[in-house]
Amino acid sequence: MTAIDPTAHLTAEQIEELGRELDAIRDEVLADRGEKDAAYIRKVISAQRKLELVSRGVLLFSFFPPAWLLGTAGLSVAKIMDNMEIGHNILHGQWDWMRDPKIHSTTWEWDHVSPADQWKHSHNELHHTYTNVIGKDNDLGYGIMRVDEDQKWHPFHLGQPLWNFINACFFEYGIAAYDLELGKNLHKRRRKNPEFRARAKAVGRKIRKQVLKDYVIHPLLSGPSFLTTLAATFTANLVRNLWTHSVIMCGHFPEGVQVFERRSINGETRGQWYLRQMMGSANISGSKAMHFMTGNLSHQIEHHLFPDLPSNRYAEVAVKVRALFEKYELEYVTGPLPKQVFSAWRKVFRLSLPNKKPKIKTPDREQELVAA
Repeated sequence: MTAIDPTAHLTAEQIEELGRELDAIRDEVLADRGEKDAAYIRKVISAQRKLELVSRGVLLFSFFPPAWLLGTAGLSVAKIMDNMEIGHNILHGQWDWMRDPKIHSTTWEWDHVSPADQWKHSHNELHHTYTNVIGKDNDLGYGIMRVDEDQKWHPFHLGQPLWNFINACFFEYGIAAYDLELGKNLHKRRRKNPEFRARAKAVGRKIRKQVLKDYVIHPLLSGPSFLTTLAATFTANLVRNLWTHSVIMCGHFPEGVQVFERRSINGETRGQWYLRQMMGSANISGSKAMHFMTGNLSHQIEHHLFPDLPSNRYAEVAVKVRALFEKYELEYVTGPLPKQVFSAWRKVFRLSLPNKKPKIKTPDREQELVAA
């Protein structure tokens, strides 16, 4: 939706050839999956469970400040691992090929208030199908923000930096809310819909389970450390939420990432779908440790191209994908975490204000953007 289309120099034939080259990269990894990959995810799951167990054990003595700091840090990392490298990727079906019923997208449940089955629908089926399409992709601005200059500005948007910060602090609840598509379902008539009521009850049950585990059972098990363990758990959830929100913002919202009108995907081919993933995503550069802690979503471009490939293979895939960006003269949006976070937040603030020079839009385009 930018004034200058960064893909305008590509012919239809080039776009389809790009699609075939990306298909070949995917097929190569699919054919190469094996025991080394399976051993990786099992090792990660084992390490996460051990870290969480040890951290909760340390928090039994959290009335001592050093124990509180150590236990809180360990629990924060364990929760990030559970959500990012483990839960997110298992629920994508990245490890279904192992045929291990304990590590499978149909059986896995994560440390999150959003039920796995609802998240898979809103994320796998909707977000990854309609990446950065305004009015179709709820991950784009999380349904609460203005995300493009062509969207009509309202005074409500002045508050979007605040809404975004609150969403970051309680991100898992924000995800559960837009899994339910509350924006359109809070209407009285839709609230009575049996399907919506069933999904809302499922979210309520999951929230109760998470609250009971984190804020009742584990603090009670700490005995005299009840209050300090309670504070540690809240802090760990806050750290996990802020980290996850930042990683996802960096993958979808920095300057240079494109957004798309709904009508632009009508009749979309395989090659065009690939191209939209490439232009609608951004990466984070950094160390192997940083990539691991992001669940390898620092390779967001590669993840959007190949959401079902094992996450531990994204680093090697990225080399080949970046070469295709260069071959087809496309911008590979990437940068260090601080730079990408700053870029994303700057965009949030910039789009909270009305455009300095309103653009002239056709009636059809105006109607579509207002509806979004």
